[in-house]
This record gives sequence, C-alpha cells and structure tokens, in this order.
Amino acid sequence: MHHPQIAQRVFNTPLLVEPAKAAAFLAGLGPLITGQEIAFATSGIDEADVANATMQARTSFIAGNATGQAGEPRDQPYALADGVAIIPIAGTLVHRGAWIGQSSGLTSYEGITTQIDTALGDPEVRGIALEIDSFGGEVAGAFDLADRIRSARDIKPVQAFVADHALSAGYALASQADRIVLSRTGAVGSIGVVLMHTDMSGMLEAKGLSVTLVHAGAHKTDGNPYAPLPEPVRDRLQAELDDLRTLFAQTVAAGRGSRLSAEAALATEAAVFRGTDAVTAGLADAVGDPRSAFAGFVSELNTQTSTPLPAQIPFTAQSQQEKPMTEQTDPAPSDAETPIAPEQASPAENETPSAASADADAIRTEAAEVAQICAQAGRLGLTIDAADAVRRGLKPDALRSKILGDLAAAGDAAGIHAAAPAATPPAESPIVAAARRAAGTAER
Repeated sequence: MHHPQIAQRVFNTPLLVEPAKAAAFLAGLGPLITGQEIAFATSGIDEADVANATMQARTSFIAGNATGQAGEPRDQPYALADGVAIIPIAGTLVHRGAWIGQSSGLTSYEGITTQIDTALGDPEVRGIALEIDSFGGEVAGAFDLADRIRSARDIKPVQAFVADHALSAGYALASQADRIVLSRTGAVGSIGVVLMHTDMSGMLEAKGLSVTLVHAGAHKTDGNPYAPLPEPVRDRLQAELDDLRTLFAQTVAAGRGSRLSAEAALATEAAVFRGTDAVTAGLADAVGDPRSAFAGFVSELNTQTSTPLPAQIPFTAQSQQEKPMTEQTDPAPSDAETPIAPEQASPAENETPSAASADADAIRTEAAEVAQICAQAGRLGLTIDAADAVRRGLKPDALRSKILGDLAAAGDAAGIHAAAPAATPPAESPIVAAARRAAGTAER
C-alpha cells in the first residue's frame, strides 16, 4: 500500500464527513494509495456527486476587500473587518497541523482553536465570523473545538456564514455559533458518522500474493485491508459509530438550544438540508446573501450601545455572569437613561464624525486597559470583575490605586495575623545597645 500515512487517517477510523465527499477523495487519491482503481461496495453513492465534489481551496469573500487595516501590518492569524475577526473553516477538516487556517484544501482544528483564542484576547475584535464551506473531516478534535466555540460566545458574539456547505464536522462547528446564515443553495446537516474499510484480498489473490499478519492480541488486526471485514468486527465498529452519532447530536443540541434538540438532530438520519428547508428544520436561522448578512453583523456590533466586554476573561464558571451586556441581559433603562439610537442621534454643534469616532476608540482602549489591569490583579491574588469596572466607568488610574490599597491592606492584615505575642522580651539588638552606650558616654 502506497502513502500509508494517508491511509491510516482515512480507513478504519470514524469520519465526520459527507459520504459523497469521502467517495470523491477515494476516487481521486485511492489509486495512489492502493495501487489500483477503487470500487465502491456501498450502494447509494451518486457518481455525479462524486464527480462534482471538489477539494479545491476557496478564498474568503464575505467581507470583500474590506479586511485588514490599510497600511498597517497585522500579526493576528485572521482577517479583520470593522472589528470582526473572519475565521475560515474550509475544505477537509483534520485534527492537527502545523498551519493556521486553510492549507492545500485542509483546515486543522488546531489552527482554528489558535485563531479563536487570539481573537478573544484581541481588544480590536468585537465579534467573530466563521466563514464555512466544508464537507467535514476527522472525528478527533472536532467535538473539543465545538465546545470551545460555544464557550467563546460567552465572551464575544460568534456568527456562522455558510457558503455553501457545512456538513458533518463542518456543521458540528457551525451549530455552536450564536446564529447560522446560509445562502439559498447552501447545505447543512449530515449529522452522522461514516467509516471506510478497504478489502485488498481480491487484488492480492489475482496477483498471486498473500499477506500473513503475525500479531499478539485477538483484536490487533481487526479491520486490516488484506481480508474481508468479519461480521463481529463490523458489529463492533457499528456500535462505535452509533455512540459517536449520539455525541454528535448532543453537541449540536448544546449549541442550538431550543432551536434543535438532540432527538430532532438524530431524527434527521444524517440528511442534508438546503436553503429554507434548513431553517424550517431548525438547523439554520436565516437564508440570505452571506456578504450582506456579514455586513448586518458588523452593523449590529458597531451600533450596540452597551459597553463590550474586555478581552482576556478566562473560561470559568463565572464567565456566564461576565458575558457582554446585551439587549437580553441589560436591565431596562429608565426614561432618563434611555440611549438614543444611532440613526436618531443628533451630534453636538461642535462635534464632528471624526471626533465621535475618536471618542469611541478611546473608550475601547480604556476598556482594554482596565481588563489588562484586572488580569494582572488576578495574578496577584485579587479578583476584580472587569465588566463591572467598565460599566461603572472606573478609570485605569483609579483602579490601580484601589488595587495598591487593597494589596497594602492585605499585607498589613497578614503581618498582624502572623505576629504572635512573645513569651519573653526579645533580646536587644547589638546595634541598638551600642547606640545607647555611645549616647551615655556623650552625656557624661
């Protein structure tokens, strides 16, 4: 068998991938791996789907050419458009990889995780957009990343834009976003698991070859490609896939909430839903042009009146209480405090749009500085609610003074607590004794 490093990641291992895509992979690379043409023993795979399924990389398009900062190089591993980090999830998804994002038709869960973590800690990022076009990939790492995306929603808004596929592992990730928008021809779903086994015994027999596997352990050679798949091994693998499918459905339900239960996800029987059918089934939230939907996401973030939550807030049980204040969580303001909608606001006589923009930038910078101070205080053993500090308008200098005062008080208390009454008067310091003698001589 050629290219065993590829074969071991494809055969006899569960995959969260749409079957036609898996068949397309085998049709293209199978002969290079096995040394001969591939025949499919499983019925129901449309040859037209195999021919049309491609693995070519796609370029980001939801933000057009509006990404990045003009004339300013950025080290962040994602494009940035108006405060939104754009993270592409495209091509075949794999667990590990020494790359970030898409590379040669592959995207690694490892790379996506790095991008999300960086975006959560970036004070310039107000929201995260997942740009998805994937038929799925490996099981390993998929559910851990799904949990990470769901946790990220507690810190910054996350929306998924599907153009045009979020299937299997691709949908496992999309389902964890606050909202899923897909194009009219977009497809989501395939909530199921597939495993491929290759039987090379016929080819070996035709060539007059036989393979003997010497092994220790009854199950060591289960699923080897040099013999047909025994029924007991098939049954065991089927049970494993059933368990993974249940985990898949539960993960989807955790992300979708009341919009799609685990039972409803299982009831889809790994079907694929397109356009409005996906919305009706609860697998998506809206159908529309992804670029227009992205522009709406940006507009929504930039017109929110509540203060954004600062960066660097850890994933803890308290994160639920420290998430950004939104129209669902903000208490109803009094008449005197009711904010003016941006489209109704009237600028002051001497205020220009550039001045308003500068004020907004100053507020964001100040909030980020407050978050950094709170993080430093945490390393010193003081717990300070960064979101509360920002909402109360606590300035960085005032916050530093408060922290120093708290630390001083804590030090004094520790000193008092540590001091114990001495049973006998302490011995006089030799230096003090010498000073007393010198003073007595001087007086005489």
